[in-house]
Amino acid sequence: MHNQRDDQPDSSIADQHDCDGESQHDDESFAGDVWHTAFQRVAAKNSARKGIGSLASDDFSIMDAIGGVRGVVESLLPGLIFIIAYIVTGNLAITLAISLVEAVLQLLLRMVQRQPIMGALSGVCAVALCLVWAWFTKDARNYYLPGFITNVAWIVALLTSMVLKVPGIGACIEFIRRPTFSGFGAWLDAWRSDGPLYRAYTKVTALWIALFALRLLVQLPMYLTDHVAWLGTARLIMGVPCFALVIWISWLLVADPLHRHGELEKQEKQY
Repeated sequence: MHNQRDDQPDSSIADQHDCDGESQHDDESFAGDVWHTAFQRVAAKNSARKGIGSLASDDFSIMDAIGGVRGVVESLLPGLIFIIAYIVTGNLAITLAISLVEAVLQLLLRMVQRQPIMGALSGVCAVALCLVWAWFTKDARNYYLPGFITNVAWIVALLTSMVLKVPGIGACIEFIRRPTFSGFGAWLDAWRSDGPLYRAYTKVTALWIALFALRLLVQLPMYLTDHVAWLGTARLIMGVPCFALVIWISWLLVADPLHRHGELEKQEKQY
């Protein structure tokens, strides 16, 4: 074997460092590509995106956004049954029992029909949380308390994102469009540097903050004054109907700048 002289630079060590750096970079890039591909495959299986995720779709549909007819029915039914049962019976225990039975039947129906159950299961868990809260406090109006907490949480999260100049709704849309698990700074710069798109995301985020704040402004006085029937009615009206209106307006605001941004991305990839 050839022994290298001590006074000569060890090029093999330098080369090894270079290779290690390249290898580490390639590993990070590969890991990011694997996560990105996996996320896209999952998204492909659920091409009809729901909720805020629908804003990232090229073929936006208001009915897909709110979960279709079945999604609307399954969203409205628990609250509708609760308020009707409470008004008719005036008995909290009976009302809670009826609501629980409805939630379980909804889940069982999806299982029998071999429909995806994750949405229904999360719905059952949400209803169960509301029912447990109302049961332990022995107060029907506390069925709606988790909803207030959720709205406050959204307001705080979105306001924080605005202060950080990373509009929360825009970040959600972009993550669904281009999920990233590495190179987060470059991912942020890619859409924040697009002026029209960034302004659209800012407006949309402010719009959602306004929705959550309006719900609190209208419903909290009803909660505090113990007007359960009015509170339940307001919750139904300001639930799916208001959600559908706001997500439609959101699409009108982001559609053009998002389309132009997508075209620019395609052009950059070609070069």
